[in-house]
Parts: sequence; C-alpha cells; structure tokens
Amino acid sequence: MAGKFAEIAFTPSVRARQEYQGSRSSYAAFDQIDSQQNDTLGPVEIQFIEARDGFYQATVSETGWPYVQFRGGPPGFLKVLDERTIGYADFRGNRQYISSGNLTVNDRVSLILMDYPNRRRLKIWATARQIASQEDQLLVERLRPTNYRALPERLVLLTLEAFDWNCPSHIPARFTTEELEPQLNGLRQRLHELEAENADLRRRCANTD
Repeated sequence: MAGKFAEIAFTPSVRARQEYQGSRSSYAAFDQIDSQQNDTLGPVEIQFIEARDGFYQATVSETGWPYVQFRGGPPGFLKVLDERTIGYADFRGNRQYISSGNLTVNDRVSLILMDYPNRRRLKIWATARQIASQEDQLLVERLRPTNYRALPERLVLLTLEAFDWNCPSHIPARFTTEELEPQLNGLRQRLHELEAENADLRRRCANTD
C-alpha cells in the first residue's frame, strides 16, 4: 500500500468513518508517504496480472452511477505494456457500450483482479484511454490474445495511478475446470484402474462357479 493509494481511497469521508470505527490509527502512517510518486508495477504484480483470465472493472457515468462489468478472456489477455501501463483488446459483446460510454465522460476506472484458488486479490486504480482498432494495427497485434481470430472493436490502455493487495479474509477458494484438470485426470486414471480390477475379479469369480 503506497501513498498514492491512500490519497485516492482515503477521502475525508473515509477517514471520518475510519475514525468512527476505530481503525484510523492503523492507516495514519500512510498519510505521511509521498503521494506524488505514482505506484509502479513490479515483477509480482506483472506476473499476477498476466495470469488472470478475467477481472472486474468499474466505471462511473455522467449521472454519477457506478457500473461494474466482468471482462473475461484467455489467461494473458490483460497485458502489462510497461510498469505503469496495462492494456487489453475490447471485443464486441452485447453492444450496450455502458463501460465504453462512461469512459468518454470519466476516464477513471477501478479494477479488481481475483486469484480464487490462492485467495489473492489485487485492486488497481487507473485512467483509461480508448483507441479505435483501425487506428493502431501494431497495438492490435500486441494486445489481441494469441490464436484469437476475432478483431477487437477498440483497444483500452490503462495508466496506473495506484494499486493495493487485499488480505485473503472472506475470499472463497474456487477452481475452474482447467485448474482442476490435473487432479481430475488422476482420479479418472484411478477410476479406470479400479474398473479394470473389478472386471478382472468378476471374471475370476465367474470361472470358479
């Protein structure tokens, strides 16, 4: 947790609530950290981000309403371009364009990236810039997932402002079928062996009757 995170997240109303709930002293030290120095992504954050197969993204409309959207793709579709820039290719969906429209009036976004098996969570604050795919073919090739034939409608570049790792409390351990596949393969093999053994025992019993 850095000073920039505290500056963004700990607004006066948040600080007042922390004071009321008795937790202000636990976070007061972060007010002394230089908030002018933006967070930069290190090797741990980069590896974590590029291993994700989805993330939650929040935007805010001109009427002040927040909108949270889940964006998914193959692992690695969210790419780190440098220590302060993250990007992804935005493909056509249901064509509501709520997030895209919100970003035209308010470029601030908040992301939550989840690693359910290991109960880890990374929060990111950033400003977003949308680029039409026809405007930068080189960036299209850089951001488009490998072996994904569809062309993105636009590219989204996120300039990092701050990030913070959350504690694992209350994060459920969940697994995708791909993550469970090694264990499932072992169970399938063992089941096959037991079925073969059972069939052999049945034949032997039949021959002794």
